[in-house]
Amino acid sequence: MSLQWKPARPLSRVALEGELVRLEPVDVARHAGQLFAAQSSAPELWQYLPYGPFESETDFRVWLTERAASSDPLFYAIVERRSGRALGMASFLRVEPGHGVIEVGHIWYSPALQRTRLATESMYVMARHVFDDLRYRRYEWKCNALNEPSRRAAVRLGFTFEGVFRQHMVIKGENRDTAWYSMLDGEWPAAKAAFEAWLRPENFNGEGRQLRSLAELRVVLGRR
Repeated sequence: MSLQWKPARPLSRVALEGELVRLEPVDVARHAGQLFAAQSSAPELWQYLPYGPFESETDFRVWLTERAASSDPLFYAIVERRSGRALGMASFLRVEPGHGVIEVGHIWYSPALQRTRLATESMYVMARHVFDDLRYRRYEWKCNALNEPSRRAAVRLGFTFEGVFRQHMVIKGENRDTAWYSMLDGEWPAAKAAFEAWLRPENFNGEGRQLRSLAELRVVLGRR
């Protein structure tokens, strides 16, 4: 069956705007010091990534300079609007506009970003750019099969588990089986509505705890 679809738009180095966060293409002069400081107390952030931890800010700057020069992956600093501080990173990678496929990865959140509305909004803003602005058909999430926090995050955000690629990679001298997840353009409207409902201030109590989860909201809003 012929698809009524046109190739997706290519990526460009534009900032992605949210209410709480701004995702800025990585710039060493602006972001290196803040990002190094943000991760310095949490070397465990790098356990499942192919680089890090970094012994010095000099080492980190060398690594970040290489990331800033890359277009695939295209790396972003996650900047808190209120403070102006860069608190983590994420990227788009394996970009295939002709097939309408793109992946999110190289994600790390500093302790100040973990388990916050800002972290969730970062993933919402990236997905919105993928589907609404660039018109991709398939959005992928991959991680080490042993990385349970990443696997839980993928499901929480609305990605569907597709399987494990065994002996897929060698990372830091160790075998990596890779868990694959995806979100499709037809699934995005329900996921988008859930993200937007979850992010609203009225979904949180006075202590900042959520009243309804993303998964619950996807089900409720998907029935309407």
